[in-house]
Amino acid sequence: MSRDSVVQQLNVADYQQRKEFAERMQLLFNGNRNAVLLMSDEVHFHLNGLVNKHNFRYWATENPCNIHEKPLHSPKVTVWCAVAKFGVIGAYFFQENGVTVTVTSQRYVHMLNTFLRPYLQRQGFNVNNVYFQQDGATAHTARASMEVVRNMFPGKLISRFGDVPWPPRSPDLSYCDYFLWGYLKERVYAHKPRNLLDLKDAITEEVNLIDQDMLTRVSNDFQQRLETCIEADGHHMTDVIFKK
Repeated sequence: MSRDSVVQQLNVADYQQRKEFAERMQLLFNGNRNAVLLMSDEVHFHLNGLVNKHNFRYWATENPCNIHEKPLHSPKVTVWCAVAKFGVIGAYFFQENGVTVTVTSQRYVHMLNTFLRPYLQRQGFNVNNVYFQQDGATAHTARASMEVVRNMFPGKLISRFGDVPWPPRSPDLSYCDYFLWGYLKERVYAHKPRNLLDLKDAITEEVNLIDQDMLTRVSNDFQQRLETCIEADGHHMTDVIFKK
């Protein structure tokens, strides 16, 4: 098993932001055993086998020295998920009339209101205990989007401009980036999807098969990453790897 890492160079200011985030998260969750961390993101799954996002680190079994090429016109789906210790919410596909669409603030808000909010209500979650994380993508941090997520998770939004600032260029601190997308890539493409419908079915199936034991390990791994980030003064955690 090896790890594939795709990361952006950290700026000097990033080190302190990452360390402060790690320290704050440790305090939050050590002080509130009922707190739930819900980390979210979306990514492109291309039919040709590429999982495309600008900046992420993921667990995988393939050679980390592979050259990553971006196809010009590869059919793809854009999928959103949120990961917590209790389970994975999703997969939600950004599409209209079956056609993949760009994630805009309007479409992100629609997903929050028609998919995520009803899910949490059906499950009976006390959102007062849920810390919701999103990265700094424009669709996430536009005024309309921020208004909705602030309303859904009052005082507990982890985001750029959020109650808890999300440190930029930190895929090694995100459930989705260091675990979910790479794990799904390996599992989904083993199905050898022939078209986008097959691809969506495979993604949905594999998301539903992620079990509680694995999510517990992901959560425990996050706690270890916080400690390692603090010890590294916010620098990249070169020796950290998620173990299946």
